[in-house]
Amino acid sequence: MEIFDNDLNVEVIGFGALNVDKLFSVDSIACHDEESFITSETEIPGGSAANTIIGLARLGCSTSIIGKIAEDKEGDLIEYNLAVNGVYSNNLIYSDEGHSGKCLGFVDKSGERSLYISPGVNDDIQIGEINPLNIMGCKIMHYTSFVGDSFKAQVELLPKLSDESILSFDPGMLYVEKGFDDLKVILKRTNILLINENELRILCNDKDSSIKELAIGLLDFGIDNVVVKQGSKGTFAINKSEECFVEAFEVEVVDTTGAGDSFNSGFLYSYLNGYNLTKSCKIGNWVASRAIGGFGMEKFPTLKELKEFY
Repeated sequence: MEIFDNDLNVEVIGFGALNVDKLFSVDSIACHDEESFITSETEIPGGSAANTIIGLARLGCSTSIIGKIAEDKEGDLIEYNLAVNGVYSNNLIYSDEGHSGKCLGFVDKSGERSLYISPGVNDDIQIGEINPLNIMGCKIMHYTSFVGDSFKAQVELLPKLSDESILSFDPGMLYVEKGFDDLKVILKRTNILLINENELRILCNDKDSSIKELAIGLLDFGIDNVVVKQGSKGTFAINKSEECFVEAFEVEVVDTTGAGDSFNSGFLYSYLNGYNLTKSCKIGNWVASRAIGGFGMEKFPTLKELKEFY
């Protein structure tokens, strides 16, 4: 195992799984006992936290990511992709055993997807492999999900965060299915919850209440900002002083993979710049609209493009 230990502080640090996404464009996503055919394929470094962190780097923020890779071609591709997009590597952890994370994705003509994950060394992060000096000065720590045991390292890192650091949390389906009680320790420290409507209902074990009612319940629990991503409909967000619903931009969809992650990039960029919820959601929606128009990180907009938009 090898880890960079230079004391480099950045604005935003991600903490989540690092994968290489092997994406197959298919005529349709096959269900039980069905068949479909592959029309094209591509290989793209991914992972929810990595997508968001790279999106932020392209918007001019200084970023790093806590994640683990093996010494294999997938690990090399992940590291290269982070580097060329301006993400610092000081929090990367290198394993001399196992394999780097992989995600097989099938994307149909409408942009809908089905994903299968082989986590590899992602699930073997230990708290002792994380340099606390590297995280003390970050403005935002952004948590996303792991398939397995690295959840424990995320919990153990919480007391090491500065009181001034914002915790952003996008639990994804993997974590909300753990149930509210298992996530309480992270949710109690969360300042910004980024979640989609289906995940919100599963987290709260409530199919009937309105999104607003569920979000208010989470505010009462202690979360400062609840942001509910609703895909093509738009985004609902609420805190103690503001509430908004911002419609999505109408665009041609190529691939929805990373849409929520790219929204997170735009929203967190806006939060760093002190924008209100409405403006933050609008920028998040715009960044997401750019991301779903193609494959790979080149679809994520730059700061120059954002300034031309807004």
